[in-house]
Parts: sequence; structure tokens; C-alpha cells
Amino acid sequence: MNQASPSELGTLDALGSAELVRAGEVTPRELVDAAIVRIEAVNPTLNAVIHPRFDDARKEADTAPDGPLRGVPILVKDLDGALEGAPMHEGNRLLRDLGNTADHDSYLFAKLRAAGCIVVGKTNTPELGLLPTTEPLAYGATHNPWDTTRSPGGSSGGSAAAVASLMVPIAHAGDGGGSIRIPASACGLFGLKPSRGRVSLGPETGEAWAGFVARHVVSRSVRDSAAVLDVLAGPMPGDPYSAPPPARPFSSELAVDPGRLRIGLRTAAPGGLAETDPTCIAAAEDAAALLESLGHIVEPAAPEALDELELLIHFVTVLAVCTAYDLVTLGRLAGRELTADDVEPVTWAQAEQGRAVSGAAFLDACESLRAWTRRMATWWEPLDGTVPTAAGYDLLLTPTMARPPAPLGEIRGEDAEGGIVAATPYAAFTVPANVTGQPAMSVPLTWGQVGRTNLPIGVQLVAAMNREDMLLRVAAQLEQARPWAGQVPPVRA
Repeated sequence: MNQASPSELGTLDALGSAELVRAGEVTPRELVDAAIVRIEAVNPTLNAVIHPRFDDARKEADTAPDGPLRGVPILVKDLDGALEGAPMHEGNRLLRDLGNTADHDSYLFAKLRAAGCIVVGKTNTPELGLLPTTEPLAYGATHNPWDTTRSPGGSSGGSAAAVASLMVPIAHAGDGGGSIRIPASACGLFGLKPSRGRVSLGPETGEAWAGFVARHVVSRSVRDSAAVLDVLAGPMPGDPYSAPPPARPFSSELAVDPGRLRIGLRTAAPGGLAETDPTCIAAAEDAAALLESLGHIVEPAAPEALDELELLIHFVTVLAVCTAYDLVTLGRLAGRELTADDVEPVTWAQAEQGRAVSGAAFLDACESLRAWTRRMATWWEPLDGTVPTAAGYDLLLTPTMARPPAPLGEIRGEDAEGGIVAATPYAAFTVPANVTGQPAMSVPLTWGQVGRTNLPIGVQLVAAMNREDMLLRVAAQLEQARPWAGQVPPVRA
């Protein structure tokens, strides 16, 4: 058997770990035990894992299915899906105090288990995933392993901090306004938000936040992200819609030459919602130069629709109504109607705003965002005369966030009025792809000096609907040109 230490095993990505299992060099139980050692060493500093399930994980490792990820230890977010028998608190104090647990597996978690993954615990998340930081009153702040005074992003911040600090190679994440890409950027990881309908949200949910939410993982390698997407992609019974099947496995796309792509670069935040920090501008411009060196055409360009304030107005309306509905579902779990004391002030304020919206006004907001999506989508259409307003671009390149990772305490769930406002610079670039449903990824190409700390500054690439294949080809090309696997944070296992 392999005599590698837990720390040495922690440097492997998920596919590398699975390869050792297939070769008989290590057992799933040994991979799980090593992950537990790493979590116990680092988690007291980071507070990323809030529900360890070590004993169950050890038992499950001994009977792990012979799938493509057999024996790979994984953490899952305490939101965006149910894990049978495990706590499900969604960053909420009431569910925590009630000891709420899930009575079934979501389709996503069932697919991960069938592929051989072993869930070793659940990770911290902001209440109901509302904020792009992970500082819930229920469980306290998760710290960024690159600088523990800063946020790891959110809402998948616990997952991102755990992967970045080498606790596990991959972790489950969800994205309703940037919650895969923002933590990936803040923690120096690769984060791909799939197209709407690519991964089922069932059986609990048909669509979440009016279609804004997509689910996948954060990872340290592009190939892990592609492999997990191969496991998760595909419709399940009763899904209201699904993305078309890919032409070939997503993992096969990594070896495909993307060709010479036409890429638009934009560094100004959509709608002027925030001033972009020079460090984030520099990261996007550096990525543009790298892409040009790889043969792509990069020029200043972006969809004009990004500057329509209609996006912000209707997004806020939809988010507020969906928050009001989320409190209804929490009330069902609690067996009573919720009060302001049961949730954080920012959550209650959002729900109150949502309750004031009529059914007709909500549908108007949804349809207005769909009309906005059509105006956006033409930018990616080819110049073949089919669509008169087509712009013929393949990808949009932006900073992932308008600022470097936020200091802890800057975005506060206790601040009913200011919490969402403080969140805006961190989600301004990511929200549009949630509204349109397009696939988008954050790539860790740059580390920038922020004060005395060297912090990861991610860049975002957005493709046309259902073109994860193109994103993965380019991501593999970038990873080869500028490998990031050797970039590890000061706090790590």
C-alpha cells in the first residue's frame, strides 16, 4: 500500500486520488482517514467544516462503489441539496436549534455517491446563500486560508476554503449569483458554473431562485471539474427543463484545441454598480494578454445590455420574492410561521420586500429578465446573418469580482439595509450569467499584492448557452500555459 502521508495525499486532485485506488496503491479508507487528519489539523483555524461525518465516512469507504471517483473524499455544502441523515441547517439558527436533518439524498449527492465519492462532512454557508461571504450567525465566520482576516467568499465559502487548504480535493458548491465563482476567485480555485438545466436540482426543487441557481463543485484542477460534471450532468425524472446532452464527455474536451477565439474584455462593472479595483483590472488585462499569446483575439467589447439598470431592478425583485418563499419552506420545517427573530436581519428585510411584491409584478420581473437575456445572448451569436444583432464573440472576459477578497465583517447579515449593498461589488460581474443561465467560470491565473498579503484574484470567462465544452477547452489551455497547482495558501494541511 501507499505510504504517503496525509499531507502528501492532500496535494493530489480527485482524479489523482482515484487513480491510486484503481492501481491498488491506496484504499478508499486510507484516503478518507487522511482527509480526516487534514480536516482536524486545519479546520479549527478556518471553520470551514461545520458537520463532520467521519464515522459514517469510514464505513462508507469500506463499501465504496467502483465508480470513476471511487474513494475520493468530498465535502458538501450545508445548502443546495439534501444528504440523508445529515444536518441540514442552511446557515440558519432555527434549523440548527431544531436539529433539522435530511431524510433523503438529492439527485446530485446520490450521483456523487454512485461515482464513488465519500462525503466526509458538510461545509459552512451564509444563511440561505444570500450573501457572497460565509459569516452566518449560526456558525460564525469561515476564514480565507490565504489571509484569515478575509472572507473566502460565499455562499460556497466553506467548500472553497476547505479545498484551497488541501482538506479535500473537491467540494460541492451552488451558484445563484456567483456562489461558485466568487469563492473560487477568493480562494485561488477553479470554479465552473454550469448552464441552466445541466445539473438537476431535484427532487426537492424544480428550479431555484427563478432559474438563477446552478450546482457543481469547486476544484483545484480543471480535469476534476470536468470529471465531476460528467457525473452530475443529465436530466432526472420531473425536471422542468434540461440542457441538451454534450457531444462527448466533458473530460474529453480538455484535449481539444479551442481554435482561435474572439474574446471581448470588460473591466468596468455592469451598470456602474461598483468601481473596479485596480488589482482586479490588472488581473483581467493580464489574462487577456495570456489569451492573446495563445492565439486568441482579445479586444475591449461586451454586450450593451450589461449597462441596463433593468437587470438590477428585476434581479432584486426576484431575489426578494424567492427569499420570502424560502422562509415559507423554513416555516414548514419548523412547524410554524417564522418571525424576525428566527433569521438574520438581512434575510428578514429581503423577505419583507418580497412579500410586498404582487404576483403580477413578480411575473413581470421574470419576463423582463428573460427579455434582457435575449438582448444579451445575441452578443455570442455568429456573424452568419441569421441574427441581425449578432456580435460574433465566443467569450466574455471580466474580473470575477470588482474587489479583492472582502475583509471579514464588511458584508454583514446583521445589517438589514446595508448587507446587500455591501455585497454588490463582489457579485456585480457574476450575477448576469445567473440571470441568462449561461455557463461561466472563474480561473485562478493571478495573485495580487493587497496590503501586505498576496491574494488570489480570479478572472471570469462567460460562454454562450450550453457551451461548457468551450470553457473547459480554454481552461485546460490556460492551466497548461500558467499552472496554478503549486499555488498553496499559508494555512493548509
